[in-house]
Amino acid sequence: MTDAARERLRCEYEVDPRKITMIPHGATVSTDASGVRGGRPTLVTWGLLGPGKGIERVIDAMATLKDLPGQPRYLVAGRMHRKMSAAGGESYRYALAERARSRGVEASVDFDTGYRNVAMLTALIQSAAVVVVPYDSGDQVTSGVLVDAVANGRPVVATAFPHAVELLASGAGIVVPHDDPEALTTALRRVLTQPRLSGAMAAEARRLAPDMAWPVVASAYHRLARAILTRRPAWAWR
Repeated sequence: MTDAARERLRCEYEVDPRKITMIPHGATVSTDASGVRGGRPTLVTWGLLGPGKGIERVIDAMATLKDLPGQPRYLVAGRMHRKMSAAGGESYRYALAERARSRGVEASVDFDTGYRNVAMLTALIQSAAVVVVPYDSGDQVTSGVLVDAVANGRPVVATAFPHAVELLASGAGIVVPHDDPEALTTALRRVLTQPRLSGAMAAEARRLAPDMAWPVVASAYHRLARAILTRRPAWAWR
């Protein structure tokens, strides 16, 4: 689903490049180009929760951002990953809440465990002043959360995992090094305080979005299937 994944298959697993086709991750593309409508600026991270998502680093950054006009808030939406639930219930979420309390930002960090269908998730993404994808992994080659953020035309701040480096290279977001709290805080502050920058990022995301639409992606799979069927000799189907 990414060039990074294709290169990994080719270089690390020695797959014949003629056997690899890259079709991007699909998304529901928003037709609402109006963006955030007033209110308290919100940073949003969503998805199944568990260690490795980097939420801790954003909570730490909030302690330095609470002086900004409008008092930004950080919304963490999603249920615990089923493996985490089996191992320790809500203990990880409680640890995150305690981290926010110890940093003095408990009033600016919210957790939402509610279920969201596509329309509700779209509304959540549209409410974000910036989507934060702070994953710890330096190897992640595909992120549905990242794709959904861009498909909804929202500015993104992400750590430098391969898919973020690739998708945000043209300006739809800012990529920061892993384990660099200052770079993350600076990037978030820039997006929250520079309307021209955040507007340019959102505009670039909207430019990229049409290629991610599910009908476009489905057509690419259809063309690939037809090409494979056409190339295979008749005897192969007997």
